[in-house]
Amino acid sequence: MSELFLDDDSHTPESDPNAELLRAAKQRFKRCDTWEAIARKRWLEDYKFYNADAYNMYQWPDNARNARGFGTGDERPCLTVNKSAKHCDMVINDALQNKSSIRVKPVGNEATYEAAQILEGVVRHIEYASDAQSHYARAFKHQVVSGFGVLRVTTDYADDRTFDQDIKITAVPDPLSVFLDPDIQEPDGSDARFAFIFDDMPRDEFEVRYPEYKDRMVHTALGNDEGWIAEKHVRIAEYFYKVEEKDTLIVFTDPTTKKQTTIFKSDTKGWAKNLRKILEEQLEDPATKTREVTRTKIKWCKIIGDEIAEEADWAGSTIPVVPVIGHKTVIEGEMDRKGHIRSMIDSQRMLNYNSSAAIEYGALQTKTPWVAPAAAIEGQDAWASSNLVNYSVLVYNHLDDDGNPLEKPFRPTPPMGAPLYQEGMKNASDDMMMVSGQYQASLGVQGNERSGTAIQARQRQGENATYHFVEHQAQALRRLGKIIIDLIPKIYDTPRIINIMAEDGTSQMIKLDPDAAQLMVKQKAALTSEAEQIVLNPTIGKYEVISDVGPDYATRRQEAFNALSQIASTAPELMSIIGDLVLLAADFPMAEQAAERLKRMVPPQALGETNGQVQQLQQELQAAQALSGSMAQKLVDLQSKLRAKDVQKDVDIYKAITDRIDVLIQTHPSQKDILQWQHDLAMQEHSANLDAATAAVTNSLTEDTNG
Repeated sequence: MSELFLDDDSHTPESDPNAELLRAAKQRFKRCDTWEAIARKRWLEDYKFYNADAYNMYQWPDNARNARGFGTGDERPCLTVNKSAKHCDMVINDALQNKSSIRVKPVGNEATYEAAQILEGVVRHIEYASDAQSHYARAFKHQVVSGFGVLRVTTDYADDRTFDQDIKITAVPDPLSVFLDPDIQEPDGSDARFAFIFDDMPRDEFEVRYPEYKDRMVHTALGNDEGWIAEKHVRIAEYFYKVEEKDTLIVFTDPTTKKQTTIFKSDTKGWAKNLRKILEEQLEDPATKTREVTRTKIKWCKIIGDEIAEEADWAGSTIPVVPVIGHKTVIEGEMDRKGHIRSMIDSQRMLNYNSSAAIEYGALQTKTPWVAPAAAIEGQDAWASSNLVNYSVLVYNHLDDDGNPLEKPFRPTPPMGAPLYQEGMKNASDDMMMVSGQYQASLGVQGNERSGTAIQARQRQGENATYHFVEHQAQALRRLGKIIIDLIPKIYDTPRIINIMAEDGTSQMIKLDPDAAQLMVKQKAALTSEAEQIVLNPTIGKYEVISDVGPDYATRRQEAFNALSQIASTAPELMSIIGDLVLLAADFPMAEQAAERLKRMVPPQALGETNGQVQQLQQELQAAQALSGSMAQKLVDLQSKLRAKDVQKDVDIYKAITDRIDVLIQTHPSQKDILQWQHDLAMQEHSANLDAATAAVTNSLTEDTNG
């Protein structure tokens, strides 16, 4: 860094221990200011052009306004028909509807898909707590309009009663307050070696926060006086810069777990004595792997006037300032950044000029009063107020005093608009569409297209013309996500419980614990209402960040509901299979409860049950059928045995009755017929009782079998 510590004409006190650092900062700032001078001037002109209206007249150059008599009291029309702003708004609002999202993917070092999903939820929690969508919208608007917006990541204490810090996402309200390293090569700015962020702090707030500098603040930080209002504000600067330090990379073996990890020697300064002793013993062992490395660290300081008021080490490995670029060019050593408005400036001015000229042309035309001979309207007072009162009849003198006929009053041909200006306005609008790539269908105007496919194809043409803005937005969010993933294990360095959010808005309590032995485990929850909570060690695993661009979750959910509803209406028989999904995609009260009930009726095959589960169910069914068959056979056997016993009993009873009747007949021959009748009746009653007993036993056996 020594080549940057150059002398300049500033008056940094040599006794200041930070004098060399301040010289480097001033030298770097001058380079940035010179490199960005043209781009910053045009950024402001473009932004004013976008915000032009009838009062500020930003779309009219000073010489054009002066030529039309501006400020003289006899001005010619200078109309502002700001159509170019709507072309920009189409791109901006499309970005707001199709929100980009940060996705986390596992790469290595024990990282898993499940842990990546949890980290993605942590990132979403940070976005929600930071109100990130509003900051994204601000940065994207600056990008589309003027070609340069800025996002940044900060850290701060969670509240006044804790030492825990939180990660925050914010946008820089004024991108012109940011100066970046002119030697950046990466499109996302990840290789920046330094960056400046200036802040105009209200003077009363400055005196409260920095009372010791109240009487020492004689000029702005680093001499950045452009547009400065010294009476009410104080301009201070944040300065991020990289430093390179020699270090040793060591493969350290944990004495308890025997697990090997790579560490930097400089990070072991705060270790306990016993661990340092173990480290020294391992370093003496030739088998321990080590190598010399050049380690990059990020430093931060706050500069007030010619003094450094605060200093700190930034926890991340890169400067947390993310540019959102529209279109950047470097031509013959001149850097420029353009937004969507730049290409439409001339067409917009042509539209304004032709609109103003058409109005001026009409204003210079004669009005269309009545033309009549004086004698024809003499004595007819209604003609004097015919332009104010709607008379049903206007009477005129058709004869003069000598009885000669007089010419009747008439109106001349009304003034006509100048076709040249009307054609000029149309040409200007067409040119604006041509240079922007956004035609009538893209702007919402109905065309000749009738089918949905044709309309989408025409709209797609306009989206293709402006897709570089969308891609650069996604690029910035990927960079932002990498900064956050890099910070999470360093900022969340103590166990804490946070409420992460899923994409559908549902929340879940998890515990971030850098001391956990495993990457991710489930344990009994002590501080939540859930039966279990997830414990994640953010220091384990390596992850990559991507960015998806598309409709937000609510829009995609509505699209899914419409698509599933259409499928169900076309094939109603599918409702027994996908009915629960239709209700899950619905957005009305009790839809989830209804979906849960309907899901219980979906066949196991449709729910993706495994073959093992299906086979188990089949085996259980076969076993039940076999048991039922076995019990049925036992019932038949019991009935057969019972019937056999009853038959033998019947034989014995029949034989006993018959023997008795035979004896009675022999002793009473005269009563033979009566005795024979009693014999037959007894046999019938015995047979009926036997059948009833058999049926009762059969029913009892059946009930036992079913039980």
